[in-house]
Amino acid sequence: MRVVVQRVKTASVNINGRLISQINKGFLVFLGISKDDNEQKINYLANKVVNLRIMADSDDKMNLGLKDVKGEILIVSQFTLYGDCQKGNRPSFIKAAKPQKAEKLYQLFIQKCKEPNLKVKNGVFGAKMSIELINDGPVTLIIDN
Repeated sequence: MRVVVQRVKTASVNINGRLISQINKGFLVFLGISKDDNEQKINYLANKVVNLRIMADSDDKMNLGLKDVKGEILIVSQFTLYGDCQKGNRPSFIKAAKPQKAEKLYQLFIQKCKEPNLKVKNGVFGAKMSIELINDGPVTLIIDN
């Protein structure tokens, strides 16, 4: 499992020009699920994401979590995080989970992120989406599990 977490001032998901989800201050999370991932990995990674202390405090230090600043999370499934570009110029996605498994784990990840009573929104699994964001910092982290 792999996530890219971006601290954002705002982020949104559009499909065919229609707004699907939007957040203000918080995290935009791109979630990649591999064929070897399971519920245990979801629990670990969701807990890690919701407890990250990368929001700025009054001294502009990354010291606060989402709960401290009433931040939000926007979660977008992104199988291309498992694109392997080692051979040739066309990525291979054989390490990515099949859609049925990936969607189940994606939905579980969303639910786990909501458990600490955070405001969580999401994209549409498998859809072609346009993502807009204003990165705050910029702060971008990659977390593998």
